[in-house]
Amino acid sequence: MQSSGVVSFNIWQVIISLLNLLILFLILKKFLYKPVKKVLEERQSVLDEHYKNARKAEKSAKKAKKTYEEKLAGADSEAAEILKDANKKAERRSDKIVASAKQKADDIVRQAQNDAKLEKQKAQSEIKQEITEVSTLLTEKLLEREIQSADHRDFINSFIEKIGDDND
Repeated sequence: MQSSGVVSFNIWQVIISLLNLLILFLILKKFLYKPVKKVLEERQSVLDEHYKNARKAEKSAKKAKKTYEEKLAGADSEAAEILKDANKKAERRSDKIVASAKQKADDIVRQAQNDAKLEKQKAQSEIKQEITEVSTLLTEKLLEREIQSADHRDFINSFIEKIGDDND
């Protein structure tokens, strides 16, 4: 075929060009497309593995968080229980201290009352003795004679006791 103008068309050149294109396509497919596809598949499997590991790590972190929250709640309740026990112990101890102090105060008051009673009896005894001596002296002066002081003391003591028994 001859060319008759500006555009020429040769069928053999088109067939050879198509064959070249087909050979080039097959060579590229064998040596370039398959290795690139393989690399992309490996890269995708690595990414899938990373995502899988990330999901596992996230699940593990959520589980650990839940466990820690439960432990924290348990620790809070345990701390509250410890505080409650400590308050009870402190209250019991306080009650014991107050009871002991009250007992000691009662003992001191009782002892003071006993001491006051003994001092009163001692003072009464001393006053009786002085009254006896004074009345003996007065009686001697009045009678201007000497009487037996033992007899006179017995008489005055009985008189004072009689007066003391009437006052009590």
